[in-house]
Parts: sequence; structure tokens; C-alpha cells
Amino acid sequence: MEFFKIKRDIPFMRHAVILNVISVVTFLAAVFFLATKGLHWSVEFTGGTVMELHYPHAADQEKIRTTLRGIGYEAPEVTSFGTAQSVLLRLPIVEGQDQAGTSNRVFNAVCSSEQGKPTVTQVTTDKGETVSRTACVTADNKELVSLQRVEFVGPAVGEELAQNGLNALLMVVIGVIIYLSVRFEWKFAVSAIIANLHDVVIILGFFAFFQWEFSLTVLAAILAVLGYSVNESVVIFDRIREMFRKQRKMSVPEVIDHAITSTISRTIITHGSTQIMVLSMLLFGGHALHYFAMALTIGICFGIYSSVFVAAALAMWLGVKREDLIKPVKEKDETDGAVV
Repeated sequence: MEFFKIKRDIPFMRHAVILNVISVVTFLAAVFFLATKGLHWSVEFTGGTVMELHYPHAADQEKIRTTLRGIGYEAPEVTSFGTAQSVLLRLPIVEGQDQAGTSNRVFNAVCSSEQGKPTVTQVTTDKGETVSRTACVTADNKELVSLQRVEFVGPAVGEELAQNGLNALLMVVIGVIIYLSVRFEWKFAVSAIIANLHDVVIILGFFAFFQWEFSLTVLAAILAVLGYSVNESVVIFDRIREMFRKQRKMSVPEVIDHAITSTISRTIITHGSTQIMVLSMLLFGGHALHYFAMALTIGICFGIYSSVFVAAALAMWLGVKREDLIKPVKEKDETDGAVV
């Protein structure tokens, strides 16, 4: 399917040096911000307290964030949890504060902002167990907000999650290298993985520069971007191999230009439709999906750029040629099998 067809090939490889210089500068800037500012890790990685609150009406999340800032939390994470009435609070460890009393201190502050009084009652569950239930009520015992659960994430758990995330990223990289080496040729595999890691580092650079919160959902988005960028690289590489078979008189830069030009319509359709969906999450998904969609948006934009200008150009500079992708057919000897 094509929206349009470009009759003349666009000379992408003619400007490969300039575009890759821009790419290198962007990459180095991302590395600089990662080294100097670092990532703003979420509670899953640093450790902290997770609380679930339930309101009888839609919760005012901005009011909750303002309350939490007032008791010392600079960037509290407040998100909807299932419904608009339930909210999830992720609170990082604050130096100088007793972590054991975090949930009580936070709930009392939220209750005071609702002009209520915290109470603890004993409730019997369906299993016959008696448990304590914390709620915020008015003078006439009307419930304003209730505490559903409290969990503490220790720093050791955060370190384990970070290590598991790094292992997942490493496994994806190794898998991509093996897949591209088997399907195409090692020069394409090297160029594609450099281009894809270029995308990952730039995404991390954006998060370091703006100090956006880096959570497990952002890590999932980065892994998705890796697969997405590889898919675009595979489409272009496959078309390059096809052009090598059809256009035997073309030079390598001309073959690459023709392959990229012929896939532009497909690229616009695929990435455009994906970006529309991601933008809908970014604009209407709320705080829970905001940084996930932001990472995907950056990854999609740079994924197109790297597949066209980085991966293809690197493959050309590594010396890819027709013989690398099309093995010569061995002519059959007429005397094969003959007995003298």
C-alpha cells in the first residue's frame, strides 16, 4: 500500500556525513547530561513507600500533589489506579524522616487537606479475620478518604529491578545482533545495533536533561523502541538486498538511496499511525502514561532518523557490497559425476 510514489531517488547518502555529525553531537550531548545530571529514578528503583487511597468521588490529584509537596516531597507521584476514585501514591525516601511513620504522616496530611479527622476501626473480613481500617471522616462520620494498602519498597529491591532491567536490555541487544547477522550480514548487524543504541542513549539523555522520572514503564517503552527501530532497519535492509538483485549497474550509494526512497510511503503510513496512538496516550492518558508515551514519541522520531541516516550510512561505510548479500551461484560442471 502506498499513498504516493516518488519517481526520482532522494540522495540521502550524499548528505550522510553532515547528518551523522549532527547525530554524533546529539549522542555526545545525551551522554554528557547522563554523566552530569543522571536519571531521576522512580520509587521502584530508589525505594520508598507506595500507598493506595480511595475516595467516594473522583480524586483531585493536583490537590494531593500540593499537599505532599507541603510535607517535604518535591516530586510526588500521584496516579489513578483502576478508577478515578482510587489513586496510587509513590513516595521516595526522604532523608531525615522516619520511614516507618511515612504512611501515617502522609495520610494525616491528606486528611487535613480534606478537613477531616483520621480514624482507625476494626473490620471483620469475609474470611473471619479482624483487620484495622484507616479512614478520614467528617464530624458526622461521613467518609472522605480511606487507606486501602501500604507497601514499602526497599533500596535492595530497587537495585534488583535496575539490574534486571539492564539484563533485559542486554538480552534484547544480543538477540538483535544474532537475528540481523543470520538474516543479512554482520555489517548490517553492527550498523543496526549502533543505530538502535544511539536511539536508546538519546531517549535517556532527554530524561536526564529534563529530569523526567525514569520508571519501569519508561524502561518498557525503551525496550519497545528497540524492537520498533529494528523493524524499520530490517525493512530498509531487505529493500537494499532486493535492489542489489534487480539493479546490478547501480553503485552502493545509489542502491541505498533507491531502497530508502521506495520505502518512504510505507514509513509515513506505519510511523504516522503509530504516532497518532502514542500522542493520544500522551495527551489523554494522564500522569500514569505520560512519560511512557513521551519515551515512545522520542524513540519513534529518532528511530526513523537512525534507520535512514545512521544504520544505512554505517553499512555503506563498513563496505557492504552486492557479494555480501547475494552469494554467487556455482556453475554446474558438465563432467560432475562422470566416470573416466
